[in-house]
Amino acid sequence: MRFSSDWQNQLQKALPDLIQIRRHLHAHPELSGHEHQTAALVSGELRSYGWKVTESVGRTGVVAELGVQSGPLVGLRVDMDALPIEEKTDLPYASKNQGLMHACGHDIHTCIGLGVARVLSLLSKENNPEIGFRLLFQPAEELAEGARWMLEEGATEGLDALFGVHVCPALPVGSIGVKSGLLTAEAGELEIEVIGQGGHGARPHQSIDAIWIAARVITGLQEAISRRLDALNPVVISFGRIDGGKAFNVIADRVNLLGTVRCLDASLNETLPNWIKETVEGICSNFGANALVRYRRITPSVFNDPALTTLLERAAIHQLGQERVIRLEKPSLGAEDFAEFLQGVRGTMFRLGVSGTTDCAPLHNGYFCPDEKSLDCGVQVVMSTLLMWMEQNSLKD
Repeated sequence: MRFSSDWQNQLQKALPDLIQIRRHLHAHPELSGHEHQTAALVSGELRSYGWKVTESVGRTGVVAELGVQSGPLVGLRVDMDALPIEEKTDLPYASKNQGLMHACGHDIHTCIGLGVARVLSLLSKENNPEIGFRLLFQPAEELAEGARWMLEEGATEGLDALFGVHVCPALPVGSIGVKSGLLTAEAGELEIEVIGQGGHGARPHQSIDAIWIAARVITGLQEAISRRLDALNPVVISFGRIDGGKAFNVIADRVNLLGTVRCLDASLNETLPNWIKETVEGICSNFGANALVRYRRITPSVFNDPALTTLLERAAIHQLGQERVIRLEKPSLGAEDFAEFLQGVRGTMFRLGVSGTTDCAPLHNGYFCPDEKSLDCGVQVVMSTLLMWMEQNSLKD
């Protein structure tokens, strides 16, 4: 069936409200697993649109449903959490929570979900479609935990297809990026404890300097990647935290390193934990130190279903024009726990351009400032995709 209503006009009427909600969320970011006020706001908005809302799905997650309970069921997933980053944008609606920031665009994602919810509710009242819609507002994406929390509570049960979106500073606002197949890397968390022997800062030869050896571990791993692994299968190891030492004149006996590992090749990813462990232990033993290496797999790769990606691409071209729908040639070494949902349901995720006239700082950066015009584009693409999916699946019935 085809909707008779002009949903684009409904979206344009809703945009001022959506932008205000986005600015409120941006000014009041919440860390992963603590999205209580965000979830409350989202739930209230969804109920006001007429959706059936279930709160606390996966701790602070929200699930909303609309339409028939039997028959085809299509979903959209958006995430809600912020990052422990100090905002430096000087926006009038910059973060009011010191040390916290929506530096990955999840405030945009959340409002895309609300925009889709608002437009779908209006269209459903007018057209009574024989399709069910489900929205997943996910917590704790930045920890790669929220998807699993929601899965454990049945958030994807019964879904026939699931769509997702993530902002992309490398693409201009008004455009999107699509890619069939592999979209993101597998990700792991790496923790290394270098164990040396403390001593006086004036006599380092009488000690085993854990800080110096930790520095060798960091550089040694980067060198080993380039010389001992196939360069055609990229691996990235980045350390985001170093802790060690107690005084300026005391040689540290222990240093803890915390980082992330990204890999695109599934078979190589299986061997990486042991390879890293052997490499780190070898470096440390060369200087008389010991090492404890802990590796935790965080999330698998996002693999976009080819048929759903083709459908999304067609819908986006219809909505935006061919020149604004960009086929991405390479996968990203970024990670996304949207991948966890795709272990049990077919789905696809697209990249949303957010770079305006003054460009856009990278993700996870204190100066990250996406162009708000992307909100309009994001809702249009998702709406067009959901309606095209609905038409295809209604015809099958």
